[in-house]
Amino acid sequence: MDSKIKKEKYPMDTYVCLDLETTGLNPKRDRVIEIGAVRVCHGQEVDCFSTFVNPGRRLDPRIVELTGICDDDLAQAPDMGEVLPELLAFLGEDVLVGHRISFDYAFVKKAALDAKKDYRAMGVDTLQIARKYLAEAEKKNLEYLCKYFQIPHKAHRALDDARATGQLYEILAGRFGGEEAMFGPQPLVCNIKRDTPATKAQKEQLCRLLQAHTLKLGEDGLPLLDMDKMTRSETSRLIDQILAKYGR
Repeated sequence: MDSKIKKEKYPMDTYVCLDLETTGLNPKRDRVIEIGAVRVCHGQEVDCFSTFVNPGRRLDPRIVELTGICDDDLAQAPDMGEVLPELLAFLGEDVLVGHRISFDYAFVKKAALDAKKDYRAMGVDTLQIARKYLAEAEKKNLEYLCKYFQIPHKAHRALDDARATGQLYEILAGRFGGEEAMFGPQPLVCNIKRDTPATKAQKEQLCRLLQAHTLKLGEDGLPLLDMDKMTRSETSRLIDQILAKYGR
């Protein structure tokens, strides 16, 4: 290696810790319900971003139990399209740090694609770091590692998770980082396509099926979706679900 090349030292000077709470694990079908982001400079929080996000659907009871977030919390919240410009402005070109950051990035990337915006980022994954360097830790999830390192933490709330991730990164980088590339930014890759709004024909077909079988969204095992905000793919899945169970 050329001795003139300056090696990076970790932890990084500046980065943004990002965490999202969502209705599920699939960015193609699920929606963001809470965003937390914390900008860290030289190990100290200097700015933060936090908001609820209205997913346009009723929350599954397991998500309410996991996060403590309920439908009433989200009823008056902005949707992801409204939140996105401010979020992207906050993130800027900073490196993202997260516990399984590819998950959070995928939801932001999907929202950006749907809004016809080009968002790309570099990232550091504290989960991958923990798997490599903390073999002795029984579990590698954020909640367990916060107990392991005595980091104050309220699990499954976006801003608290983001703050805890920043502290975890600083600890891990301080102990194991040095010049290890894993503690520095890597390109985040997300192979996901843009969703388009449901077509008029799809909405009309869905309405006919609901009326024919006396069904309501949010009841009879159907998700509670805002028909005005439904995408082409989720409308198609819902139509297929009704046809499979009730026929035409």
